[in-house]
Amino acid sequence: MALRIEDLKPTPGSRTKSIRVGRGPGSGIGKTSGRGMNGQGKRGRGKVRIGFEGGQTTIYRRTPMIGFTNAKFRVTFAEVNLLTLEAKFESNEEVTIEKLVERNILKDLKDGVKILGKGELTKPLVVKANAFSESAKQKIEAAGGKVEVIK
Repeated sequence: MALRIEDLKPTPGSRTKSIRVGRGPGSGIGKTSGRGMNGQGKRGRGKVRIGFEGGQTTIYRRTPMIGFTNAKFRVTFAEVNLLTLEAKFESNEEVTIEKLVERNILKDLKDGVKILGKGELTKPLVVKANAFSESAKQKIEAAGGKVEVIK
């Protein structure tokens, strides 16, 4: 048997009957038509924007901002990992900010340079930077190198 156009039906639940409001007390939504008693929501079209509290300062204006940070005083470091130092520098060499820029390891210095501890260091290096992570300090000193914090 072939499917014919008159046999097509909408998916169950896809088409629902519209609610006819204001059709008497027996309907369950008569008299005020689900709009409650007096007030702005009952009169006219009753459109009130989301968050409107009748002229009172809204809750999102009354509560303080969440997650405020004063970026004006934030210190951001250019980061260099130990695996980069291992690859780009020879044993007993001095690692300075100028040498990092010279060898194209850093392009933007930001507020300083921080050495991070990702990777292993097998040769002793004298590393001069603005900040060090704890793991980087330990790995540099374990390899026989020296850490110098500059301002």
